[in-house]
Amino acid sequence: MNQFIFTFAKIKEHFEEVIRQGYRVITCRDYVEFKKSDNRDRVLVNRVDIDFSCTKARRLAEIFNELNLKASFFVRLHAPEYNPFSFENYRCLCAIRDAGHEIGYHSEIIDESVIWNEDAAVCLKRDLAVLETMLDIQIDGVASHGGMTGLNNLDFWKKHKPSEFGLMYEAYDEYPEFDLFNNSFYVSDSNWTSWKCYDRGKPVAGDQRNLAEHCRDDHRVIYSLIHPDTYFDEHFYE
Repeated sequence: MNQFIFTFAKIKEHFEEVIRQGYRVITCRDYVEFKKSDNRDRVLVNRVDIDFSCTKARRLAEIFNELNLKASFFVRLHAPEYNPFSFENYRCLCAIRDAGHEIGYHSEIIDESVIWNEDAAVCLKRDLAVLETMLDIQIDGVASHGGMTGLNNLDFWKKHKPSEFGLMYEAYDEYPEFDLFNNSFYVSDSNWTSWKCYDRGKPVAGDQRNLAEHCRDDHRVIYSLIHPDTYFDEHFYE
């Protein structure tokens, strides 16, 4: 029976446990600099993909603010589920930005390229310019979105490097400047009703423990991906 464990109160508890276990919580952008250093701290790289709701993303950011943590929030520009330029969503994104969180682009450039018959690189450059102008920021990172088209937006990066577009990283890239997924313990709520994890790029079958439980295992680098849309106060459909 689903006991409604994906509440905002519960995810706050998970991050409180992350702090108790001595992890330094950093953004994806911070990881680029961390990797260059000889720092031996245990770190948790805090990534948030905004798939469906900017309002819930702001709520999650407020939890991080209470805990004095930062995260990387990745924003879609073409989602039928939300318009980042709407009155309330723009307010939410500005609040996330003004609290000092990183904002990146949740890319759908292969989808765009096929649907619009446009070059994916042109789509990427335009999208980055739009998001940077909209929020008056510099975008340093991209996380490729997995949608309903059956296409893989990560395919673009098989022939391109983030640096070609003035970026520091793509969230799953394997270039030595980042290469986080293959050099971390990855924990995600991507299954919606359960957690999943990968150890240095390889799936760990049958392990549905949550973020708090994994951080007790003393991994040096944890890569956490969560989705605000998964969380609620009383029930999923509120």
